[in-house]
Amino acid sequence: MLQHHRKITLRSLLLVFLLLLFSSPVFASDITITIDRSEFNNGGTFTVTGKAPAGSKVFLEVWSEKRVRASYFDCKKDPKTGKIPYVLCLCDQIPAFYHLVIPTTEKNELQAIKAQGNKWSLSQALKDLGAEAAYQVPAQAEIKAYKASFLASVIGSRGELLPPLNSKEARKRSMQLVKARFRDPNKIFSPTLEINPDGSFKATVTLPKNSAPGQYSVVAVTDKGERSQPVHLENSLHFPTIYLGNAGTGINILGPFLLALAITTFGVLMGAGGGFILNPLLVSLWPLPHTIVAGTVMPTVLFSQASGIYNYSRIKFINWKLGLTLGAAMVLGGFIGPKLTELITLDQFKFVFGWILLVLAGLMVWQTTPGYLQRHKKEQAILKEFRRRAQEAAKARLAGEANK
Repeated sequence: MLQHHRKITLRSLLLVFLLLLFSSPVFASDITITIDRSEFNNGGTFTVTGKAPAGSKVFLEVWSEKRVRASYFDCKKDPKTGKIPYVLCLCDQIPAFYHLVIPTTEKNELQAIKAQGNKWSLSQALKDLGAEAAYQVPAQAEIKAYKASFLASVIGSRGELLPPLNSKEARKRSMQLVKARFRDPNKIFSPTLEINPDGSFKATVTLPKNSAPGQYSVVAVTDKGERSQPVHLENSLHFPTIYLGNAGTGINILGPFLLALAITTFGVLMGAGGGFILNPLLVSLWPLPHTIVAGTVMPTVLFSQASGIYNYSRIKFINWKLGLTLGAAMVLGGFIGPKLTELITLDQFKFVFGWILLVLAGLMVWQTTPGYLQRHKKEQAILKEFRRRAQEAAKARLAGEANK
């Protein structure tokens, strides 16, 4: 009985050892790698050199220690079942910067992937480039999947949390999340790796400006899955460039400050906080996720709204009954909107927001036409009265300050 127990124990230990061996990256001592720089101030270019077994196809995997959240809503019809999954995938462990350096011989293949536009697939790209073995770090991230629905999002829920994903499904979902995070093949791949017949290789790698601060790791990987020991470098950011942790990027804060100052001035003039103008401009001018922009602009509008409310109340332009009615509806909309933001892509966000702005612009232009103004003389009389009151209030204020 004791011998049988020992045999089971030995078998169990052997099984655990094999699982650990094949689930962990294989580091090969015969693959060497060095970099010519180890410290950077807001990005830069460095050169990677090394040697692998002759005849091997080599790739470089580069990633940042900083992690960000990425989301992907799977609402595409499954060609096999004909059903739409409606699965929301969330992950807080996607590298803020992730890059695969591929051989120069793959330039044409990479161009073909870029030509697919938004329809390109990261999993298919890795197959076409022969880089499946190089894709490792994001595949190890913990991913939560939810059985989502439109109704669940409206009531403030992501849906039902599904059981943990198996390794194959997690790898597939991680590729979807990486594509959702970086979107452009140019941000994930660069064909700058030159490989010589004797196995030596050399590549130039660019760490973009405003990349996340902290440690970066670089590993050489062969097409057989052999990996070198990682080498590390450090990137730093200095004011006025600051790092936005939930966006995974740095930004020179002076640009958004001046933009917000100009937009708020005109936004309050039109009876708004300026967020509807600031939102699309931030998405277009800086590489910020639309979810972060929408969430950030929302509370910042409070500052312009608070000062605007104070000044409009002094000149008696606020109708509180109408304002409270509209406010009740906006509370409900403010509850639904953030949930829907997780379920749409950047392109869908731009499309919807663009059409809303076009419709509003068309209405405002139409209201300045002579025919419209002629039919709304009463409205013009009210506007003139408002202007008169505003001028009187301004004069009274100036007189009061002069008496002081």
